[in-house]
Amino acid sequence: MKLKTHQVEKPWGRTELPPIFGETGGRRIGEIWFDAPDHDPLPLLVKYIFTSENLSIQVHPDDEQARTRGLVQGKSECWYILDAEPGATLGIGLRAETSPEALRAAALDGSIESMIDWKPVQAGDFFFVPAGTVHAIGAGISLLEFQQNADVTYRLYDYGRPRELHLADGIAVSMPAPYPEHLARRSALGDAVLVDGPHFILCRATSTQAVPERLAGRERWVMPLEGSARSASEEAGPGECLLLAPGAPLALEAGAIALVGAAGRL
Repeated sequence: MKLKTHQVEKPWGRTELPPIFGETGGRRIGEIWFDAPDHDPLPLLVKYIFTSENLSIQVHPDDEQARTRGLVQGKSECWYILDAEPGATLGIGLRAETSPEALRAAALDGSIESMIDWKPVQAGDFFFVPAGTVHAIGAGISLLEFQQNADVTYRLYDYGRPRELHLADGIAVSMPAPYPEHLARRSALGDAVLVDGPHFILCRATSTQAVPERLAGRERWVMPLEGSARSASEEAGPGECLLLAPGAPLALEAGAIALVGAAGRL
């Protein structure tokens, strides 16, 4: 099936989106979520994110930490950069390892901004962001996010915006350390498995043959970046997402580029 979309307002969003996502009605739209109608909650979630300001500095719990807090699961995620204005950055991990106490103090006085490792980004960059990673998406970025389907975010710092912070839980689940660089791929423009587990797989494919055969027997999320993808009578293009049942065929048109995801690992 082709997943339905809905717009999510955010204080850091944009009043104008690419035409494929429709009008915003003057609202500041930061996210486009893809939903399955009349379907049990999906284990994974696809989002497009569009920023005009920095997102909060935040962190997500892992599965064990989430369950101790009465939640179903934690949230690991990954980002594929679609577009970035000159000078745009992602904050991901800390510049140096620190203590939970120092991280809390920095969140309270605002110096956490200078503790974050702000990385310049461009279209085609990819980052896997495990639960526990302190992070913030900067202004002027459009990206596709693939994640565990858990709406749990602990804000550590929000630049003075009047939104609730979650310092107790956020500090408790944070890994106050630098980001492991091997989890990123700069200019991930060829066929590649971008992340392989433990919660999900995501690959970039320029042909049907580039999608690992092991995924054919699983539920798959297919997100065309260029060109179109087809399964039986359903077809999707950029800004859309197909959810394929296990065993359903997949065809990418010549010249297409798609991200293809599934739960688990290869």
